[in-house]
Amino acid sequence: MADVHPTAIVSPEAELGENVCVGPFCVVEGPVKIGADSVLHSHVVVKGRTEIGTNAEIFPFASVGHRPQDLKYSGEESRLTIGDYCTIREHVTVNPGTSGGGLETRIGNHVLLMAGVHVAHDCHVGDYVVMVNQSTLAGHCVVDDHAIVGGLSGVHQFVRIGAHAFVGAMSMVENDVIPYGSVLGNRAYLGGLNLVGLKRRNFDREEIHTLRAAYRMIFSNEGTLRERVEDAAELFEGHKLVEDVVAFVRKPSERAICMPKNGVELGS
Repeated sequence: MADVHPTAIVSPEAELGENVCVGPFCVVEGPVKIGADSVLHSHVVVKGRTEIGTNAEIFPFASVGHRPQDLKYSGEESRLTIGDYCTIREHVTVNPGTSGGGLETRIGNHVLLMAGVHVAHDCHVGDYVVMVNQSTLAGHCVVDDHAIVGGLSGVHQFVRIGAHAFVGAMSMVENDVIPYGSVLGNRAYLGGLNLVGLKRRNFDREEIHTLRAAYRMIFSNEGTLRERVEDAAELFEGHKLVEDVVAFVRKPSERAICMPKNGVELGS
């Protein structure tokens, strides 16, 4: 049975899993589904066709599932799906999808959204993503697994952030960030590889060396980016990390690829 505080308001349509705790002055409105062992601390609002997985923890004044901040939205039935073991801190806002983006916003498992984070309509956020305080995703962004978005950063609509990438604090990201890349600045530029993240996640040393060699080739000044990517794909065939970068760059996108500011910089 769920534990619902007497001051909380829970819609009859809502489905609360086993051992869900709904704290004081929370509002759960509409056909919301909340998985087992999840906790809503006080003053949380969850609305609409929102599904939250198991073991979620949502802190005071978070707004989850309210209508998108998109002037084109006209009340269509859209969804917000949040995975298991997610932590949503104070004043976070997460919006469902729109007809222009597949009608769904998705957040994966083990995601941490720190205080004041905003995830806009139609975003797709992978597993183990961390968004630091006051960072924001505009509509239709894709953030792949294990990426970190630094505090006070803004990410332009339709931008893709690859797996294991790192966005430095106070960055304005208007172009796609390659997997394993590290970007910073306003406007953000590619500062190198996220070597610290790769080492912390125990990537093999030889894999990292190979990725560094491919990075130098792809972001050199000779030929076009497309030519350099094709050369890297051929030379480093069978090396997964390089193939991840090549596949990311090859994939059609609304945005350009974030490039180094002044030549090739490897970062640290």
